[in-house]
Amino acid sequence: MENLVKNSIVTLKKGEGRSLKAGGAWIFDNEIESIMGTFTNGDIVKVHDFDGYELGAGFINQNSKIRVRMLTRNRNCEVTKEFLEDRVKAAWDYRKAVMGKEDLNCCRLIFGEADFLPGLVIDKYNDVLVVESLSLGMDRIKTIITDHLKKLLSDDGYNIKGVYERSDAPVRKKEGMEPHKGFIGEEFDTNVEIVENGVKYTVDVVNGQKTGFFLDQKYNRLAMQKVIKGLKSVSENVRVLDCFTHMGTFALNCGLAGATDVEGLDISEYAVSQATKNAKKNGLEDRVKFRAANVLDELPRLYEAGEKYDVVILDPPAFTKSREATKNAIKGYREINMKGLKLVRDGGYLATCSCSHFMTQELFTEVISQAAKSVHKRLTQVEFKTQAPDHPILWAADESYYLKFYIFRVSDEK
Repeated sequence: MENLVKNSIVTLKKGEGRSLKAGGAWIFDNEIESIMGTFTNGDIVKVHDFDGYELGAGFINQNSKIRVRMLTRNRNCEVTKEFLEDRVKAAWDYRKAVMGKEDLNCCRLIFGEADFLPGLVIDKYNDVLVVESLSLGMDRIKTIITDHLKKLLSDDGYNIKGVYERSDAPVRKKEGMEPHKGFIGEEFDTNVEIVENGVKYTVDVVNGQKTGFFLDQKYNRLAMQKVIKGLKSVSENVRVLDCFTHMGTFALNCGLAGATDVEGLDISEYAVSQATKNAKKNGLEDRVKFRAANVLDELPRLYEAGEKYDVVILDPPAFTKSREATKNAIKGYREINMKGLKLVRDGGYLATCSCSHFMTQELFTEVISQAAKSVHKRLTQVEFKTQAPDHPILWAADESYYLKFYIFRVSDEK
């Protein structure tokens, strides 16, 4: 068994590595005192504290401010092909334990640092795997992981017909890598049919967002089905507005649950066309419709027209991808929630999300509270949820906790 750990040592400055020692996975360039030995960027090197105490091993990359991504915290641990395969098996076993069997049709199999495989994401869409590699070290060994994952899935009766790489995120440039996408191995039809929560979709793994579909909202969409079914028990007609609809996921879950009039808005004509096809695929085209619109502009127009909805859903893209931009993001989330709340009828429901890990739960809660107060609405919390458990949250690795999802009952101030 070849040990992939090089005989090179990264030594931390005295007093640094606090996040690492608390359970985090990253070492930044300004935390390092010295690097001894020869290596190539992407190699696995040993990490020592300032006093020589061994802290583990990780991928080094001098192109990145994240200078080392930890792969193991065990002293004197050998990183071999078998070590990596054990990590993959642990990730798959975890999904089998926490996800319903029917939900393994489409789920996240590898979630980077939270599965102790830093910088790697692998999603399963029925019989296709989609890989996103965001770290140089992981990029060099990704085929070891995908090959073993295919074997494990095959052993459990899930035959994978192909693997597609969607490593086209601009963040790769920070690692000294160019964005890339293409087949890993045999080519196949990249329009993949999946079923989630009883809703059928066609996922375009080449052109869709991220790896083709947002799997993290799986159980939040299911929560909306429950709300709609409850509303149907007391009212024959249920009207829903789904903002930033993307492929129509929340809208289609509402339609499947019995909502009688659902409209999805998205600025992307491509997303609207895909969502419309998905509505037809599910036989919902008569009551779930989509159109292209800038949500921030469209919500005030609907309010001025006197429109009211039983349910308004806000699932915007991340308003901030850096700590420095958080202040502007707060304004953006406050504005969109104010505009959405104005359209909810008295006694209706608001579902609102943030998918930025810089927008903490406490901060997001405060922003929603401010928005409600500004438009004279009272909120009763129905649900608070995060990402589905196939996107595990590793405590001390803040970047792994990003999705916040609330459902509120909305009342007019009286």
